[in-house]
Amino acid sequence: MAASTETSQSTELPAGGAFLLEEVGSQRIMTPEQFTEDHRLYLKTAMQFSREQVLPQAERIESKDNALLKELLRRAGELGLLMIDIPEAYGGLGLDKTTSMLITEAMSVMGSWSVTFSAHTGIGTLPIVWFGNEEQKAKYLPKLATGEWVAAYALTEQGSGSDALGAKTKAVLSPDGKHYVLNGSKLYITNAAFADVFVVFAKVDGDKFTGFIVEKDTPGFTVGPEEHKMGIRGSSTCPLYFEDARVPVENVLGEIGRGHKIAFNILNYGRLKLGAGVTGGMKIQLENALGFAQERKQFGTPVVSFPLTREKFARMATVIYANESMTYRTAGLVDGKLAGHERQAKDYDAHVIAAIEEYAIESSIMKVFGSEAIGQLVDDAVQIHGGAGYIEEYPVERAYRDARINRIFEGTNEINRMLITGLLLKRAVKGQLPLMAVAQSVEDELEQGGVPRARREDALAAEERAAECLKRMALYGLKVAAETFGTELDQHQEVLAGLSDVVMDAFALDSMVTRTRQSASDGALDATRVAMARLYGMEAMARSFERTRRALCASAKGEALQQHLARIAPLQLFTPYNPTELREQIVAAVEKAGGYPLSAV
Repeated sequence: MAASTETSQSTELPAGGAFLLEEVGSQRIMTPEQFTEDHRLYLKTAMQFSREQVLPQAERIESKDNALLKELLRRAGELGLLMIDIPEAYGGLGLDKTTSMLITEAMSVMGSWSVTFSAHTGIGTLPIVWFGNEEQKAKYLPKLATGEWVAAYALTEQGSGSDALGAKTKAVLSPDGKHYVLNGSKLYITNAAFADVFVVFAKVDGDKFTGFIVEKDTPGFTVGPEEHKMGIRGSSTCPLYFEDARVPVENVLGEIGRGHKIAFNILNYGRLKLGAGVTGGMKIQLENALGFAQERKQFGTPVVSFPLTREKFARMATVIYANESMTYRTAGLVDGKLAGHERQAKDYDAHVIAAIEEYAIESSIMKVFGSEAIGQLVDDAVQIHGGAGYIEEYPVERAYRDARINRIFEGTNEINRMLITGLLLKRAVKGQLPLMAVAQSVEDELEQGGVPRARREDALAAEERAAECLKRMALYGLKVAAETFGTELDQHQEVLAGLSDVVMDAFALDSMVTRTRQSASDGALDATRVAMARLYGMEAMARSFERTRRALCASAKGEALQQHLARIAPLQLFTPYNPTELREQIVAAVEKAGGYPLSAV
């Protein structure tokens, strides 16, 4: 792998997925410690709105009070929280993507509200921002920016969820050429009951997948009854029906037959923003669980004092640190790609789309990692609450149900696991990433019994080596799988999925080590950050080695398999550590902060 030094970090932005090929710390990354005063002000404003205007209304929201949700969106609009991604020319603020992520994080204190807000500002509004023509932008965006109108996004159908291009809804040009007549239906559409504007996908003449802007009063268009869901119960989720619905031809969004460009790029951004959203959700659940555990006593002792409870708190804080580090690192990469491009320029949206597409691998990582992290965290939070965690009176009961949907929407985690490794290999084939060349150097190194060495012998040297071992596991596993299965590799999902998990662990630990070193004060590493990186690294090393070994067992057999297993054996590094000391270092910081110890505001 390419050599570099801490003092000669590259100033060029890395390509998407390049973290797997580069040494830890070879690139400076965006971290919460680098947020500007404006970033912090927007976060503080949004957090105040969420805690003062949303959380006190949780019971009404959960009972499907759609009028309240629409009113809350309007109030958010008055504060400018709906217009972050909308250009100034159309009534928005046109701010950077880091600010957009921060607002998403702040809005995620309650699942039903988070979904409502994100469906409007993200998948509902952004297709018009990025793909609308001047007339469409001028007509819709100013009202969407203020919350006067609410947006929704309609892609999913009965037979096409992950297979979005399998949609059956059809659009046919009317004889007079003035309308497209839509027939079909959509399922699980967020904000449907009170949305004014819908971005709808249909196939023109049955084969040209195309986006349309459909207004709520369109003749032939009706919204079905509310679905009754396991989680995010307060958000509106309804089917849509199109029976000879007449949509003006001027409401075609983008180019006919190019609807997939809209759908896929919106999903990429949604996946990244989900990483920010679950960060906010995890922080408040950690805070709530801590408060409960400090007050609740068993055997005359606060629950928070028991070692197994404290172990859960250490794990919670650690996974938040990992997720937060990856989220804002990726947001910084997108903003970096956009630096130097004039936001008022006509081609700026094209640059935004290209930047988000460049980091599609990282976005899929955020989607899978974040959704599974919050799932485990709220499970631990319920356990800390004991029987109370099963009672509606406590917010954790709702959070447990709400968290489950994250692994399904924005593309299932199964699909996104295929995308992580699939895109790495695809870019390698196209010559966009020297993945196979680096993988060959890894194989050569392993044949000689070589193992990674830390570039800095500090308190994080072992974690740096662990991150480099994780990268080598992923690269070696991908090389073997690609050589074994060739063009049929996509049929071996268990191999790709397992190696995707290794890639995720590599990105997480790389991000944690780099962030911790960058945030050092006068050269001194923060002990709590070091402890979180160490805890994550030890657990990641064990599970990723097993996943790599399993992938190799599925890719080879006999003597060849034995050779592969022998080559990766030295990568299973283990550095002795004291789990009690790590736990107490982290939990002491959590207790002192009253929650996540690294708050940006």
